[in-house]
Amino acid sequence: MSLRKILIANRGEIALRIIRTCREMGLRTVAVYSEADRDSLHVRWADEDICIGPARSGRSYLNIAQILSAAEISDADAIHPGYGFLAENADFADLCEQCKIVFIGPSGKVIRTMGDKAEARKAMKRAGIPVVPGSEGIVETLEAARDVAHKIGFPVMIKASAGGGGRGMRIAHTEVSLNSSFASAQAEAEAAFGNGGVYVEKYIMNPKHVEVQILGDKKGGVIHLGERDCSTQRRHQKLLEESPCIVLDDKLRRELCDTAVKAAKSVGYVGAGTVEFLLDGRKFYFMEMNTRIQVEHPVTEEVSGLDLIREQIRLADGEKVPLAQKHVRLRGHAIEFRVNAEDPDRDFQPSPGKITTFHVPGGPGIRIDSHIYAEYVVPPDYDSMLAKLIVHAPDRDKAIARARRALDEFVIEGVKTTIPFHRKILTNERFLSGHFTTNLIDEKLL
Repeated sequence: MSLRKILIANRGEIALRIIRTCREMGLRTVAVYSEADRDSLHVRWADEDICIGPARSGRSYLNIAQILSAAEISDADAIHPGYGFLAENADFADLCEQCKIVFIGPSGKVIRTMGDKAEARKAMKRAGIPVVPGSEGIVETLEAARDVAHKIGFPVMIKASAGGGGRGMRIAHTEVSLNSSFASAQAEAEAAFGNGGVYVEKYIMNPKHVEVQILGDKKGGVIHLGERDCSTQRRHQKLLEESPCIVLDDKLRRELCDTAVKAAKSVGYVGAGTVEFLLDGRKFYFMEMNTRIQVEHPVTEEVSGLDLIREQIRLADGEKVPLAQKHVRLRGHAIEFRVNAEDPDRDFQPSPGKITTFHVPGGPGIRIDSHIYAEYVVPPDYDSMLAKLIVHAPDRDKAIARARRALDEFVIEGVKTTIPFHRKILTNERFLSGHFTTNLIDEKLL
């Protein structure tokens, strides 16, 4: 391997996750941090650390000049962006290349095509991938949005072209609601991503959200590592993910995964990314592609036995995909629970503050990815995720039983968390059946 030192342009759990793999690979690491994260574990465990600005992310974790300066000062030869922040910023990827720093992810060109959801739809249509009916690209005006809505029929979804996490998304069931939803989606997209561009597509009423993990190398090799069911969501934000999706039979699974590989090949994708689909009965439609590592990547790691961060680094260094598709073996069932500092009894309001007690579950098939500790102060400036609980077992029923036990053992005090809500999910009959959709939580069935 030619790489020797990697700067991690991120914070929290994912920064720590990358450091762990780098240590196993014999690579040195550089942590960058804001003033609010001075006492974070990723700063403590990296080989080197550099403060890049105040708490506000626009002046620290989104400050490209500061991050590239840190890479130059530390003599890092690669940057891993993690997820969020600059992970899907095409200009950042281009600047890394210009500075002769390896960007651990796809090229800026691929990010521009697939990171922008409106452009991705166009690219997928050209490649013959089924997409949800909707606008050809960004919709600039309310009048144009009305024209699209009348053409494809209500209800429609207005979606931010940049970013993700459920921000900049609105559902309009009538022309009246479209009038207000269009403007609010644009405003939220502008505030969240610095890009107010939105597009319009048909709103599929009761779909499953299924995504396929893919790996691509610089020689054109692409494989998939199966699918994840990400349908347990609140307001389009994932709370729980699992693999495999139990409603898929072998034929439909093969069609879905082969389509994801075709999509990645069509744009020359390199790295560890995710192709996301809406599943409507036996029909599926391309929704978007996340060109970076996903929050829920440990689910696939548990069923595949591969370290996806390691594979990202290998692929960025020019190595081939780790094995042929026919040699991919997926075993058992894995579920990931996102544990957030939020109060489920108060509409999931953020709950920053000091953690007074922190005790994690253990035993077979239990994994905790977290950056917190007792006396850690959860800042109000960033995403509220505290930890990820990942369970793995021979089948879904055993994984659920293991998750119940682990959630009962998981203790975080001092702030409100979503742990009680996850316990509640595991008592819901529709969830237990596997035959639920993205509306499970928003329909107030929990």
